[in-house]
Amino acid sequence: MLKGLATLRRLTGTYPTGHPMVEQRLKELDEAVRAHLQHGSPVRIDIVRGEVHLESVAFATDSQTTGQLVEDLVSLGVQSIHVHAGVTSAELLTLAQFLWQLKDVSPGAPLGDQLIERGVRHVTVGRLVPLDTRWRAHQWPEDPTGPLDPDYAELIMRAQQTFEDVSAGRALKPSTVRDLVQLLMFKVARSHAALSQILTVKQYENLTYTHSVNVSMLSLLLGRQMGLDEDTLASLVEGALLRDIGKTKIPLEVVKKPGALDKQERRLMEMHTTLGSEILVQIDGLRPLTPLIALEHHRTVKGFGYPDLGDWVIPHPMSQIVSVADIYEAVTGARTYQVPASPERACLILARIAGDKLNTALVKTFVNAITFFPIGSVVRTSLEHLAVVVRTNPRDPLHPVVVPVDDRLHRLADEIDTSARDERGDQCHVLETVRPEAAFDVREFLPPQAA
Repeated sequence: MLKGLATLRRLTGTYPTGHPMVEQRLKELDEAVRAHLQHGSPVRIDIVRGEVHLESVAFATDSQTTGQLVEDLVSLGVQSIHVHAGVTSAELLTLAQFLWQLKDVSPGAPLGDQLIERGVRHVTVGRLVPLDTRWRAHQWPEDPTGPLDPDYAELIMRAQQTFEDVSAGRALKPSTVRDLVQLLMFKVARSHAALSQILTVKQYENLTYTHSVNVSMLSLLLGRQMGLDEDTLASLVEGALLRDIGKTKIPLEVVKKPGALDKQERRLMEMHTTLGSEILVQIDGLRPLTPLIALEHHRTVKGFGYPDLGDWVIPHPMSQIVSVADIYEAVTGARTYQVPASPERACLILARIAGDKLNTALVKTFVNAITFFPIGSVVRTSLEHLAVVVRTNPRDPLHPVVVPVDDRLHRLADEIDTSARDERGDQCHVLETVRPEAAFDVREFLPPQAA
């Protein structure tokens, strides 16, 4: 039926009504429709995420003709065609003519009304509207809540203003970018409190600007662990900070959609790498690698991913660093469709995709730098109490120094070094990371110089 409609649609745009080729195809389509209607149910053809469904059963578009019709229908806003008993061959012909003419006219009135005006009363067409599941999705705050490191809070505020300026069509100023890079490298990055608020579970919706700030901090952490010099680190931070600038050109309802993206939305979202690179390459005064990092940060170490730059085109090492930080930050942050993962879970995810999507050496270096239980993590210990991690142990990353707390995260006792053994030789163990019920100020648990 779909092939018949595709062919008839094209023929009505090529030949006049009554032409033998038009009549032959119309007869074949009419017979196919009537054979289906004999079973007593309407013909329901729906296009769901690029797949053709007949009576809610998916069928592959196994020909170029059918595939082209599917793309044409979706581009015209037609994702559903239902044919009901009583349909005439004249209505099917009018439907084909209408679908051909639709490509040259503006939408105007609803498609169903336009068909009725043409005498088609037994065929309905329309757009499929995804069910809005936001009412049952967890609604996370849009920004970090609770007390923040002052410099970190300022950095987020200034990054938000920068992204909103670009979204509004205002020019991105290199001087503004340089100020952000300097603030991050020489103030925010020196604060253990700020780093803990980025490394641990983040109970807020990671919007573009906050996500970008956090990925920049993590990229800097990894870059310093690798021993990169200050100029190279500044280039890395700038690229990480601006790599998602192309998302300012993507509709917010797609960026924040509560659930899986369909094929069209996925293609649109993937365009942010190209859009961002195009924006950045036109700005004089930015570092040379910044547009490249924006372009490549979703490409894998095996040369796959997006955008398609050709087989086996391996991303630049700076882009590979940002990719590691990007995935860790995304996994430990909240989304409307997922709760944030714990740091140890995020590290395991990185390890699983190392060598396939991410550079294995970079993943090992990153995990060694942040450990499974970074500063600021709320954990449950083998002593059956909660605790806040206040220091990590490079020699034994699974046994940090912690401060016991109650359910309201109030200090209960002095620090405990979980790597130490008591007089009986027993050792306290961290069992898991716990997502705190509310935000708390990690600075209350850190020594003054660390806070």
